[in-house]
Amino acid sequence: MKSTSLSLIAGTVALAAVTGFAALTAPGDGGTTEAKAASRLPVERSSLLCPAPGLSELAETTYTSFTPAGGSGGEAGTAELKQSTSTTADDTTDEDGSKDKKDKENKKKADSGKPVVSLKEPGKPATADASGADAPALVGTATGRLAPGWTTQQTTTVEAGGSRGLLGVSCTGPDTDFWFPAASTAKSREDYVHLTNPDDTAAVADIELYGPDGTLKSDVGEGITVPARSSVPVLISTLTSEVAEDVTVHVTTRTGRVGAVVRTADEETGSDWLAASADPAGTLVLPGIPADATSVRLVAFAPGDDDADLTVKLLGKNGAISPAGHEDLHVKSGMTAGVDLKDITRGEAGSLLLTPAQGGKGTPVVAALRVVRGKGDGQEVGYIPATGPVGAQATAADNRAKGSTLSLTAPGATATVKVTASAGSEGGEQTVKTYTVKGGTTLAVTPPVPSGLKGSYALTVQTQSGGPVHAARTLALPQDGIQMFTVQTLPDDDGTVEVPAAEQDLSVLDD
Repeated sequence: MKSTSLSLIAGTVALAAVTGFAALTAPGDGGTTEAKAASRLPVERSSLLCPAPGLSELAETTYTSFTPAGGSGGEAGTAELKQSTSTTADDTTDEDGSKDKKDKENKKKADSGKPVVSLKEPGKPATADASGADAPALVGTATGRLAPGWTTQQTTTVEAGGSRGLLGVSCTGPDTDFWFPAASTAKSREDYVHLTNPDDTAAVADIELYGPDGTLKSDVGEGITVPARSSVPVLISTLTSEVAEDVTVHVTTRTGRVGAVVRTADEETGSDWLAASADPAGTLVLPGIPADATSVRLVAFAPGDDDADLTVKLLGKNGAISPAGHEDLHVKSGMTAGVDLKDITRGEAGSLLLTPAQGGKGTPVVAALRVVRGKGDGQEVGYIPATGPVGAQATAADNRAKGSTLSLTAPGATATVKVTASAGSEGGEQTVKTYTVKGGTTLAVTPPVPSGLKGSYALTVQTQSGGPVHAARTLALPQDGIQMFTVQTLPDDDGTVEVPAAEQDLSVLDD
């Protein structure tokens, strides 16, 4: 979950106030005390935003909400996701002048304030279902012991039509800056940016588009108003007349905060969500390319003033290899670069590592992968953005008895991680397993399943020792010969915040 500097500072101040970290020292009592080291404390409040799930009446959506056990011994708290009050940029009407009946019903439910999904306790997922194209975006808050590490997975299945596929997304926290490489304005694509505002005042957002030759001209991407506690989908191809296969979308806010995610749809390969890339950096890891990927396309963008020269490596189970003919990638400043890596995995799951070609920190870039499984009419698409390491803890909320693959990548030193399979949403007991990931490799495993599982469950990954680990979970639910799948990365859940120790020196009040 991403958070802004402002919200982090506010959270730090609040935590310091609640936990009483200021120590009083009276004037003249023998001097000052040495400053104590900063502590990490569980967050006391988290926010999540889930985009409107679909544009098809055939859409079937499941929400899975989860907080890992043991994150905090504080007050009980709540964790609820409620409907937003709007899911369109304007109030559309039917041909007879009346608003759509389902839209009215959804708004009525939203006004009632009844949660769509409500989590009761840490360590056990809560689920809810929605059907059709009119299910709205969700806005949620967790407090108390349900806040640290709170995550929600939105999983949608569309069996037929132009938007068919398995669409998965980890609901995002509000922020002010998002990068989305691997979007497109191609004729075969229909990509939407979904903007959701969690606050009680309107937010104003700008959407910038960058193609292979630089900025794509747009007169309507600036000053997009997102009403309070509402969601607005924006069709990317309406923002510019220029057509480009590879487009980087940059979302920023002038006022307020939003959650942002891109929903992609392709006539041949189906549909999925594209989550934001990790912040621009010289070295990036894109974990969890499925072993049977038939096509992998890398898209990268350099937002600064300098070009970036990158070394491209695939980290497999036995080490790193350089893809033949694509060992290096040059990314011009302000331009989107795309390269087709084809079936780079060749039957072996792996992760992509991008590093500066000349060593050092390198030029910051953002990146994402467009991954296709299957062939012909059985193709299905998924996306893997660059992601940060697991850190202390990260969670994938929606897992089934079959179909999950967990990819663990250690780009540097060998590392050990603990993986906890939670209790099931309808029954079962948690299971724990420890894995060692050798440096420079990717370990792809079928994760543990809770004993006596009923319903779905969550996977929580915790780094125990060694170098940083990057992780992703693939959920595969094949239907009618189509290799439907979706990939979610597992960056640190920011369940704790660093609170500096402070001392108050009253001697400054002496004359």
